[in-house]
Amino acid sequence: MGEDGAVTSAPQCPDGPTPTPRLIATDLDGTLLRDDQSVSPRTVAALAAAEEAGIEVFFVTGRPARWMDVVADHVHGHGLAICANGAAVVDLHAGREFVQVRALPRTAALSVVEALRAAAPGTSFAVELTTGINYEPAYPPFFKDPGAGLAAAEQLLQENTGEGEGPAPVLKLLAHHSEIAPDEFLALARSAAGAYASITRSSPTSLLEISGHGVSKASTLALCCAERGISPDQVVAFGDMPNDVEMLSWAGTSYAMGNAHPDVIAAASGRTVANNEDGVALVIERILAERLARHEA
Repeated sequence: MGEDGAVTSAPQCPDGPTPTPRLIATDLDGTLLRDDQSVSPRTVAALAAAEEAGIEVFFVTGRPARWMDVVADHVHGHGLAICANGAAVVDLHAGREFVQVRALPRTAALSVVEALRAAAPGTSFAVELTTGINYEPAYPPFFKDPGAGLAAAEQLLQENTGEGEGPAPVLKLLAHHSEIAPDEFLALARSAAGAYASITRSSPTSLLEISGHGVSKASTLALCCAERGISPDQVVAFGDMPNDVEMLSWAGTSYAMGNAHPDVIAAASGRTVANNEDGVALVIERILAERLARHEA
């Protein structure tokens, strides 16, 4: 979803030839998914056609692994997805098993909490773990996670959890404010706490997503590509919100959705139509059509 809600059309479509990539990296909410959280039949067909053509598809999302059921049936081949803004790589073919975790150190998370409480009084927090989410009583509740624990962030981030295997890794710290505008809150948080962690946002509300220093969709995608011998110029990426900016800047070819945030439009090398008009599928279809035309020439 864009900054002002749903968008159903855009003034621009991709211009010029699109190189055949080795990998397509796409955000989910506001990008691949329609506003009703569905994957359209056209998009399902485009993803399958790309994989059949030998192009790997990676879903790269801020969502936690447990919210990946909506696309689990559409991951082919490798079965991997990058979740929690790069903090986790999960295998959707193996029951959302964690393949790699790039955790936010609890000491860094506590420093962020302290800094934001001082810089933006009224901020409430949630802690996203590999095992689920817990949040403060003032934090907007996650209706998809009824089993979440409630406590102050400082308590939720305590290392001492008793006997056993130790505390679960922290994937993200979430910070919400009910009065500060979204982009203003992001700028304030980066100024006050950017020394401790990577801070971004993907919600149209004033909800920040805080990861370990250097952890982003882009950096984890780069690691996955390096393992496969894939260079940035062989990647086509899609996104709509500030948490996609680094990924779109890193990829050799990138598209901002028609409903994208202005920072995303500035970062991308091209534009496609809105998520509700299957903007990702449109580009994939064009890539495959141009590839076929070159082979037939």
